Amino acid sequence: MWAATVLTLYPEMFPGPLGQSLVGRALGEGLWSLEVRNIRDFGHGKHRSVDDTPSGGGPGMVMRADVAAAAIDAARESGPARPALYLTPRGAPLTQARVRELVAGSGVVLLCGRFEGLDERVIEARGLEEVSLGDFVLAGGEIAAMALIEAATRLIPGVLGAEDSPAEESFEHGLLEYPHYTRPQIFEGRPVPDVLTRGNHKEIAAWRRARAEAVTKARRPDLWALYEKGEPCGIRPAFQSRKPPPENKK
Repeated sequence: MWAATVLTLYPEMFPGPLGQSLVGRALGEGLWSLEVRNIRDFGHGKHRSVDDTPSGGGPGMVMRADVAAAAIDAARESGPARPALYLTPRGAPLTQARVRELVAGSGVVLLCGRFEGLDERVIEARGLEEVSLGDFVLAGGEIAAMALIEAATRLIPGVLGAEDSPAEESFEHGLLEYPHYTRPQIFEGRPVPDVLTRGNHKEIAAWRRARAEAVTKARRPDLWALYEKGEPCGIRPAFQSRKPPPENKK
């Protein structure tokens, strides 16, 4: 079973959205597990202090290395060998390829940052992988941890219910996802593209790929450059369309 352990100063935030919808149902059914540990349990003194003033001066407080190390060590001892990730704006961008690598393993240990940051020494001593969701700053790492866990758990077989769903989504082939349509056939004068209504699956696949390429080129030139070089950000090598449903033979 894929196991996620979250180290946080706000354990009451979990499971939060992770307890809802398909991912939440999968959690209840035992397809993956969630353990939440309060970092303050490893704090010092009467008030369980976890932070201190930054060496050299500066604003805010810094999470202590010894406190974070104790929390990480306890998490690692309680489950299978798993990578430990620290959610931080200065981390490497999280990609779909990395998410697939993580979900292929036993799980993750996620350290949610707060304050001005984490003592650099524990990052080095415990080999933490620093991960970022993007070029913006959150008040803490909890929301980022939830996003990472949801991105991973939805790839676990049986969670989404439709095996082909993840394979069709943005980033899986180095491209953003193609546009979607459904009923009504015409909405405020805008019809569903004719190619999607004719039932020719080869033409539909070609149209979807062309639209995915156009959207990626326009909105994410960085991804488009990698795609043209044959270096997609996802780990699936080729674009695939959904298999057509079997024909009803009378």
